[in-house]
Amino acid sequence: MMAKVSAALGVATLLFGIRAQALAQEPFYKGKTVRIIVGGSAGGGYDTYTRTIARHLGKHVPGNPTFVVENMPGAGSIITANHVYKVARPDGLTIGHFIGGLLLQQVMGKPGIEFEGRKFEYLGVPAQDSIVLGVAKTSGVSSIDQWLASKTVLKFGGVGAGAATDDTTKVAKAIVGLPIQLISGYKGTADIRLAIASGELHGVANSWESFKSTWSKELETGSVIMLLQTMARRHPELPNVPMIGDYAKTDEAKKIVQVAVYDYGAVARPYVFAPGTPKDRVRLLRKALTDTYKDPDFMADVQKARLDMNPIDGEELEKIVARIYQLDKPLVEKLKEILLK
Repeated sequence: MMAKVSAALGVATLLFGIRAQALAQEPFYKGKTVRIIVGGSAGGGYDTYTRTIARHLGKHVPGNPTFVVENMPGAGSIITANHVYKVARPDGLTIGHFIGGLLLQQVMGKPGIEFEGRKFEYLGVPAQDSIVLGVAKTSGVSSIDQWLASKTVLKFGGVGAGAATDDTTKVAKAIVGLPIQLISGYKGTADIRLAIASGELHGVANSWESFKSTWSKELETGSVIMLLQTMARRHPELPNVPMIGDYAKTDEAKKIVQVAVYDYGAVARPYVFAPGTPKDRVRLLRKALTDTYKDPDFMADVQKARLDMNPIDGEELEKIVARIYQLDKPLVEKLKEILLK
């Protein structure tokens, strides 16, 4: 009798071991749903990039999970960044997508930020932003020189501190001397676009990628005019638009433009996991994003949506973020004067 019991236990143990091994080999993401929380409103650039990526990302993750996009706008995407840091479980099932300029804002001590940027698990960015100042044709301003000469004060829309809408506008005002009144607090660039169309605002600092994708009608009709580009190198599609670097005459001005404008463009659109997410899941999603960017079906969608792709992988993004947290104190203090007032 004892021999039979022992044999039965042995078979059960063997079956359990086989089952456990099979489960261990089964992809973690099989049958799962992954949320991507976007810190901007629906219809804006961050939302458009993310929804395009989400349609293809699942097939590049072992187990082929479903990806869903949720919008959590507010406080210039601080709400999303804080949520992913403090509330989201570090299980690889929640991805955050917020304005990367918040990392510099944390270095400067902006109130309301409840995350430590160095602790996020960085997955990468789909594109490096090429920020351009655009104004409505109805503003009567058609060039930087004319604007400076007329001293006409134009109202620019902003999402919040840390966003290009706000920070690039403030830097342009400080470095170039542009007469701008910044009105912040919009939920996203889609809302700013509507405010410009209604005459509530005159302009916005926005990525050229977002302008092309979500402001295509305005560009085609000429109802919005590009006045200033803020990239380190002239964008090939904007050969006649002046560059902010031409107006940075002092060493201090050049350092400010480098950190608050050029470096901003590289980290503007980060995808992150919560701190403590298992490293194997971080590696899986980093690779999945890289593979998605090479997917022919995805690229067809990108071209249809008029999105530019200039990605940075998670490892490189991590290094750029680390540099932001190593800025000299005098430069940080000068940036505070410009960006936190």
